[in-house]
Amino acid sequence: MRAIALAAAVMATAPGAAAQSNHPAVALALATLQRDNAWTLEQQVSLCEIPAPPFQEQARAAEYASRFEALGYRATIDAVGNVIATRAGSGGGRRLVLAAHLDTVFPEGTDVRVRRTGTKLAGPGIGDDCRGLAVLLAVARAIALARVATAGDLVFVGNVGEEGLGNLRGTKHLFEAKSAGPIDAFISVDGIGLGMVSRAVGSNRYRVTFRGPGGHSYGDFGMPNPMHAMGRAIATIADLDVPEAPRTIFNVGVVAGGTSVNSITGSATMQVDLRSESAAALARVDSAFHRAVDRAVEAERARWPKSNISLAAEIEVLGRRPAGSQPDSAWIVREAVAAAAELGIPAPKTGAGSTDANVPIGLGIPALAIDGGGTGDGAHSLGEWYDDGDRGYLGPQWALLLAVRITARR
Repeated sequence: MRAIALAAAVMATAPGAAAQSNHPAVALALATLQRDNAWTLEQQVSLCEIPAPPFQEQARAAEYASRFEALGYRATIDAVGNVIATRAGSGGGRRLVLAAHLDTVFPEGTDVRVRRTGTKLAGPGIGDDCRGLAVLLAVARAIALARVATAGDLVFVGNVGEEGLGNLRGTKHLFEAKSAGPIDAFISVDGIGLGMVSRAVGSNRYRVTFRGPGGHSYGDFGMPNPMHAMGRAIATIADLDVPEAPRTIFNVGVVAGGTSVNSITGSATMQVDLRSESAAALARVDSAFHRAVDRAVEAERARWPKSNISLAAEIEVLGRRPAGSQPDSAWIVREAVAAAAELGIPAPKTGAGSTDANVPIGLGIPALAIDGGGTGDGAHSLGEWYDDGDRGYLGPQWALLLAVRITARR
């Protein structure tokens, strides 16, 4: 209550672009985050115990919106399920989206209860990205209590579809449908620690299905075999030559098909993941992958010249994430480093990753993904854990101070 009273006494003037953490309102907000760190952890745990399987984020989204409403924000849910809450600025500043993703990788029915052992929290999604969701709520609460004013609008977004085949659908919708309005800069809080991702690792993901009529392994021997064609494709993909810099990769991660050991299968499928932080390098490995599939079909047909049995391959796009990069000299990177320095955080190293920030980076809009503080491990596993330690509050403080700096002016 003393913090609220003090906040009311602070003149709500927007700090300037070079504002330091000693601006009265900002200093109060930072102190609130440290003092009320237990509140942040409560949000992290309780949100994580609401299931949010891929494409089923609705229950968590509804609760997330209600928590922003309880903090005094007007929250809406857009057509694809993103939660959007806006704090209007006084004008003349950059409009920033501060986002965290609602979805997890875990299927429906997963036990999402969080277990506590001392300061350690364990549960599916506790770090990725329940930590990010809690950080956004904590920042929104501290800014409201301290009456921090910014020149630009600050838009909080709990987005859907970041993981796996969600294909960044929530963030793509923000930019394509403009459901959160115009966006000048974008920060995703995703993960644990105090690092940041400034370069976007793009990915193209495919399901390839090889089809033929199938038959008996003995009686129909001599016809093209979809499974063998897939094997030829995999072998060719495995021998692709890709650069180390920019780092470019390929992977056949899932294969399926067949009915019995003595049947020539009618279909065989594989799922392929291609990645690079260079759009040009990604395009080259993508072309090589398509050639590998075409040549595998041709080679399998040629293996059985006396057969007129059909064989074909169908390539289905499972997802695309844009690639892109920003120099370490980019203003948004400098602001993140400066905000960290104000808090005594060692200069975070820039890195490349696949996050919601891929979308704006691919569009040429300044964007970063930053961690939410604390330590942990086991992301995407049932053994995922998070530990706030004695300075976990630095994650929310970094996000708040960076948001204030970005929205100070254009």
